[in-house]
Amino acid sequence: MRNGVRREGLRWTAAALVVAGMALPVSARANGNLLNNGDFTRGSGESVDGWRTDAWVLTAGTTQYEWIEPHHGEPAEVEISSRRDNDARWVQGLSLAPGWYHVSVEARTRKVLTFFTGASVSVLEDGIISQDLRGDTDWTPLSFYLRVGQRGADVDLALRLGGYMNLTRGQAWFRRARVVRTGAPPPDASHVFDLSAIRRTETTGPIGHVWTLIAAFVALGFTTLIGWRMMTEPPVQQRRTERIRRRRRA
Repeated sequence: MRNGVRREGLRWTAAALVVAGMALPVSARANGNLLNNGDFTRGSGESVDGWRTDAWVLTAGTTQYEWIEPHHGEPAEVEISSRRDNDARWVQGLSLAPGWYHVSVEARTRKVLTFFTGASVSVLEDGIISQDLRGDTDWTPLSFYLRVGQRGADVDLALRLGGYMNLTRGQAWFRRARVVRTGAPPPDASHVFDLSAIRRTETTGPIGHVWTLIAAFVALGFTTLIGWRMMTEPPVQQRRTERIRRRRRA
């Protein structure tokens, strides 16, 4: 009897350990960095595991990309060096569940043009971008908050030198890139974005009030009718001339 009780107790203990073992990785992923190789420890030459390079201008010699391995106690880095004006970036795709996220990276710059968008971290959607660095700067944290709606979202995260319609040149280095789940941002947080709201705006566009839309269609129809009449009916002077000719013939 006692042996049966012991065996039953061991079974429950083993089951509890299995459940705990399954739960711990899920909790660790939920609280940890969602980026693959966000610390850039795995790379070689111009290639970094989990990341790809992209740019507006793909002409050879415009931009170079480099992986810098950990050295002198400093973490690994990725570099963008644009000799000519460009919007260049290291990119990683992510599938995000609903909720809030804090996106961050450390960056520094050298000889980046001061009158266009410089080095930043962004999502390749309309205007989702951190503050940017221009000129010569030391290591600086860059970040923003992002809210993902109930359906979740696939996004492209970019460590970027330049921006849309803001081609620039110079050098930028990035390290310690992170995307972590978080609660709602603090009230004084800057660079806060709602991805669902942005995508709704991109899909529907600003259409104004219903009555203005109806008025626009009426005006368009009226203009089309006038144009058709002008193309199909002869001018007034031409009609008068035709009448005079007919009278003379009669």
